[in-house]
Amino acid sequence: MLFNNEFNNIKYDEPMKNHTSIKIGGKADIYMEPENIGELVRFIGCLKEKDIPYYLFGNGTNVLISDDGIRGAVIKIGEKIADVKVEKNTIIAESGALFSSISKLAAEHSLTGLEFANGIPGSVGGAISMNAGAYGMEVKDVVEEVEVLDSEMNTRTLNNKQMKFGYRKSIISKESYIVTTVFFNLKTGSYNDIKKLMTELNEKRQAKQPIEFPSAGSIFKRPEGYYAGKLIEDAGLKGMAIGDAEISNKHCGFIINKGSATSKDIYNLIVHIQKTIYERYGVKLETEVKLIGKFQ
Repeated sequence: MLFNNEFNNIKYDEPMKNHTSIKIGGKADIYMEPENIGELVRFIGCLKEKDIPYYLFGNGTNVLISDDGIRGAVIKIGEKIADVKVEKNTIIAESGALFSSISKLAAEHSLTGLEFANGIPGSVGGAISMNAGAYGMEVKDVVEEVEVLDSEMNTRTLNNKQMKFGYRKSIISKESYIVTTVFFNLKTGSYNDIKKLMTELNEKRQAKQPIEFPSAGSIFKRPEGYYAGKLIEDAGLKGMAIGDAEISNKHCGFIINKGSATSKDIYNLIVHIQKTIYERYGVKLETEVKLIGKFQ
């Protein structure tokens, strides 16, 4: 064993299909869930000393992992690093907290601004990294500050402007920062109005998104001037399948796992969609989902 008894919560040859929302993925050489930020820093230090590459995971909702798995270590920042507290109009959340749970907590305190997050299944850290959004609202609209670890494992505090939020992006990936704590600045609202909006948005999701099947969420970013799902539907690709990977009949922006799809099935379907849409409309679809591992 590489780490003997230096750390708890380490697994070897861990199937990543057990840790992704699409229920697909080969084995990771090393899988670890740190107990706290201190253990996270120590573990990354050991990985660097041993020259072992590593990948940070939240709730596994926006990723597609190769059938061949991950060479190196996966570090999951999850429920062990998920403390949340409310101070007046501010919610302070560690990065492993579920984004949807922050939305519910805000509602309980009659705080408005996070209603859109109620049905988003990712972690706070993942939501910040990709500036998650839905129904015209985005993370950037409610974030005051973000505490991160930089590449040298030093703590930094970034304000909203320094985060360089854009469409499904932020400074986090560009600088290889690790989100540790997020300060959400919200406004006092009517509890009944907040709950009503959350209910309405949930009903929209249930009606329009294939939440009854495993998926990785929206596969493609929205191309400027278009909607990816509409382009895919207009191209006649609705319901197309490769193996058990299928373009959802409910929303063509989603690829679902009907039961035993492989990463190769999903990837081949993605490539086919991109090729078809470019040939027909001259639009290049960029993946929103992150591809990890070998796919070629």
